[in-house]
Amino acid sequence: MLVLGCQAAPALVVPKTVAVTPAPQASVLSSSSTSSSASAASSDSSVGSPGPLASSAVPEPTVEPPKVPVCQAQAAFEFLMRKNYAPVKFKKAEFDKSLEWRTKHYGYVKGFGEKSWNATKPKDHSVAITIFGLPVTVHEKIVPALRCAEAEIEASCKSTPYTPQTLSGLRNKNTYKGGEVTNHLYGIALDLDPMLNSCCGCTKKWQASPLCKIKGEIWDRMSMPKCWVEAFEKYGFYWLGHDTLQDTMHFEFLADPDLVMSKP
Repeated sequence: MLVLGCQAAPALVVPKTVAVTPAPQASVLSSSSTSSSASAASSDSSVGSPGPLASSAVPEPTVEPPKVPVCQAQAAFEFLMRKNYAPVKFKKAEFDKSLEWRTKHYGYVKGFGEKSWNATKPKDHSVAITIFGLPVTVHEKIVPALRCAEAEIEASCKSTPYTPQTLSGLRNKNTYKGGEVTNHLYGIALDLDPMLNSCCGCTKKWQASPLCKIKGEIWDRMSMPKCWVEAFEKYGFYWLGHDTLQDTMHFEFLADPDLVMSKP
């Protein structure tokens, strides 16, 4: 280390405090002030008293409101849609791809996929919520998407009111055949009013429904308004009314659960 010498440093000089004397009132009057104004000021002692210095006014800091996450619209992934891997025996590679995605994101279902992809089970992440005024159990990851769809329906479907009577979410039993696995087992599917919204491509029991005898468009064979379908689809749900099953009661979340809400 370089030593510059042993001379003592000069003493620190602290300047004395200088009192600021307020300027007379006359000094802050504009040049256009008339003599009559000055006379009035002299007759009123309050006008002649010095006011606060302009330099003492400190502006309030601008505080921005905190940013909050908002719903982000996104479409369902094509490769997760049932039509792209059924029948499984002819499209095993496509089915395995969708199976790995569902397992890694939502949990391992016994008999489907590899446990090494996810050691937890969907029921380990299940939550009981109330939506549309009804209780239902679903996977915790899709709750934000359901809330977004619910808010969209409330805002956009007022002209076509509809109140569901029954909801079905997470299940413990597979209802698919031919090697497929229902998304109800992952807790990412929701059925609304099975008796009012038909599944004319499902089992013979469902095909016997009087709704399936109605000619016309698929909307004529269901009670749920089209507006509801559009609201669900806006936030990543796939409607099985588009599928060969024509399962009009059924929605399943097939988008990215991590992209439902924007990051503040």
